[in-house]
Amino acid sequence: MLSHGTRCAGEVSAARDNNICGVGVAYDSKVAGIRMLDQPYMTDLIEANSMGHEPNKIDIYSASWGPTDDGKTVDGPRNATMRAIVKGVNEGRNGKGSIYVWASGDGGEEDDCNCDGYAASMWTISINSAINDGQNAHYDESCSSTLASTFSNGAKDPNTGVATTDLYGKCTTTHSGTSAAAPEAAGVFALALEANPNLTWRDVQHLTVLTSKRNSLFDAKNRFHWTMNGVGLEFNHLFGFGVLDAGAMVALAKQWKTVPARYHCEGGTIKQLRQFSSQRSLVLEIKTSACKGTETEVRYLEHTQAVVTLNATRRGDVELYLTSPMNTKSMILSKRINDDDHKDGFVRWPFMTTHTWGEYPQGIWTLEVKFNSKTPQSGFLKEWALMLHGTREPPYNDLPVSDPHSKLAIVKKAHKDRNKI
Repeated sequence: MLSHGTRCAGEVSAARDNNICGVGVAYDSKVAGIRMLDQPYMTDLIEANSMGHEPNKIDIYSASWGPTDDGKTVDGPRNATMRAIVKGVNEGRNGKGSIYVWASGDGGEEDDCNCDGYAASMWTISINSAINDGQNAHYDESCSSTLASTFSNGAKDPNTGVATTDLYGKCTTTHSGTSAAAPEAAGVFALALEANPNLTWRDVQHLTVLTSKRNSLFDAKNRFHWTMNGVGLEFNHLFGFGVLDAGAMVALAKQWKTVPARYHCEGGTIKQLRQFSSQRSLVLEIKTSACKGTETEVRYLEHTQAVVTLNATRRGDVELYLTSPMNTKSMILSKRINDDDHKDGFVRWPFMTTHTWGEYPQGIWTLEVKFNSKTPQSGFLKEWALMLHGTREPPYNDLPVSDPHSKLAIVKKAHKDRNKI
């Protein structure tokens, strides 16, 4: 769709008082358009060049694309693209890290965005959408890697979307989908960077977790409820940590102190072949010290990954649940009714959850593998590796607390109490 980039750009940067259409979230920002999807074919190199284009001039990359939302595809960035994204977060923005905002996908309840390796990456901020009355849109995918949400549709008229710029100087009011949600988030992050240009890519993720609001967001089908994790952060499988609050994010950004260094710890691996079936689910435990006493010790979590290799007679009927030592249960893979795969399965696929953000990783992690099927199915789990990512030092020690009821206050208190133990 030729108009797609124009519409997304307008959400971020449309001029104020333009007398044509809505105003951009960050109307003083500048936009660079990268034409990538108009090729007759797509290659790893084209993607990589786009993800690494002018990394010291472009602060935020907003991506409203990904693998086909057909409920059966399992795909993600290839080698060159992955290297470009990792290089971006490590070296982009003159070392502070490029910010990659990703639409979680429009596959609806028949898909799972943890099977989209772009949206489910630790290096990207995955954004879902909500209707302006608080419920999820019919096209929303759900997964445990979604960090937050923005609004993209009207409730009374499903054809009403976001007002934004269109081709030939026109205005549209029908732009919608998670494709519309991600640029709104990019605009909010641009405001945060305007308030504090020293924010790192990880600072932006922490700010997102701490300032997003539950508000009136709810699952229209009552499948996914709001849950509190082990340090008092509320999350939802559809909406992540809530809807972005630009005012709160900018206010906190102004007094933000950069979070401590991040470490990667392999918490443990199980490589023994294990069978599971529709009659008998599989429950495996890894007891981890979280690399205690080593250079890569993680005491305060950011992202958690279960890197899984399995195959099944019907991949789409497999569900995976990861439970933390603080008893936070994440559905890291849901049933996908269109996925008939019986051959490829998952090969070292990194299922990621943000739900354990701020928790303490030491202890017993549980992986449950089960079938959600009315017909008999069977499968084999070949390998499970637990990857823990976070800091050794408490991340918010130097931040002042103005509101004792804020997420920041709640998590700081939990971390302080932990340190007394």
